Amino acid sequence: MDSTTQAFLAALLGAVVAASAVIAWHISETQQRHVTMVEEPVVPPEVATVLSVLRSSAVVVDDDDTVLKASAPAYALGLVRGTALLSAELADLVHQVRRDGQIRETELVMNRPGVPPRHVTARVAPLGSRLVLALVEDRTRERRVEAVRRDFVANVSHELKTPVGAIRLLADAVADAADDPEAIRRFAGRMVTESDRLTQLVLQIIELSRLQGDEPLEAPEAVDVDEVITTAVDTSAIDAAKKDITVRTGGSSGLQVFGNEEQVLAAVANLISNAVAYSDPGASVSVTTKAEHGSVEISVVDQGIGIPQNEIDRIFERFYRVDPARHRSTGGTGLGLSIVKHVAATHGGEVRVWSIEGQGSTFTLSLPQHLSSRSAPLVSTASTKEEGP
Repeated sequence: MDSTTQAFLAALLGAVVAASAVIAWHISETQQRHVTMVEEPVVPPEVATVLSVLRSSAVVVDDDDTVLKASAPAYALGLVRGTALLSAELADLVHQVRRDGQIRETELVMNRPGVPPRHVTARVAPLGSRLVLALVEDRTRERRVEAVRRDFVANVSHELKTPVGAIRLLADAVADAADDPEAIRRFAGRMVTESDRLTQLVLQIIELSRLQGDEPLEAPEAVDVDEVITTAVDTSAIDAAKKDITVRTGGSSGLQVFGNEEQVLAAVANLISNAVAYSDPGASVSVTTKAEHGSVEISVVDQGIGIPQNEIDRIFERFYRVDPARHRSTGGTGLGLSIVKHVAATHGGEVRVWSIEGQGSTFTLSLPQHLSSRSAPLVSTASTKEEGP
């Protein structure tokens, strides 16, 4: 073989080796990139789609505790900042699930500076071989409702126990006084008083249970304010007459509100009843109405004991009384103002109070006005003094 042929074969062999080396390098690089891509955890597209529309707080975490994907509520709740979990308890739960692959569920209390504690339930499960999914539901409102219900049941039980116990004691007293007609009449009268108080309490509990959802009315209608006030004043006529209290009505007549007549009557009647109950004998109570910026304002003014400034924010709580020592004499249940508050809420209105201790109070119930085709409201200066039957 001549030298030219040998040189050509050597060059060809070198080219083949070089090409083989280039091909081998390229294959190696491709394989390495493929391995790297496999090793990097990726959230499945369908999971990412679900998380983007999920209303619950959802977080996907990789094996390095890096948050790969989180729903908007998770950020709003404060579970995630950037790519890190902020809750140590939730992070620990994620570690446990990653370790053994078992689904776990627990309740957590999240505390953030300047924010009230949030009660949440967390359910954590493996998502594939390397990812962990955490679903978190905010149960703060449910917990608050449960606490309110427990308090309500406890308060109702306490309030019911008082008249029921009194009736039992009075019944025993009547039995022991069988030979004393005067004592029997006295005890019987007190039994009637306690039974009336019990009836009032039960009726107000039923009324409050229907209102406490504060849900908008399903079928509101026009309610004549004049008729409501007349009826409400009549319900307190006997109590007002016993204390020689004058109940005056005035303001604009012919007004209508948009709502439920039974509920509006209950609210106004409770305001007038409270004004009469907490006013001294011989005092006066006034009920006035006026139209103001699309609302009808019903104001009840008394000259009673007034409300301390530090207690005004609490008077609409159920069973709360400004002067607990007086509730036995007034027959109050502590539910009247709660009913007023819920009636205002269901009607899209509000109730306001102005008071000076020792001088009296003004409660104003504001409800949406119903504008009818009737003539414009007239100004009334009617004044009535409630008389007993």
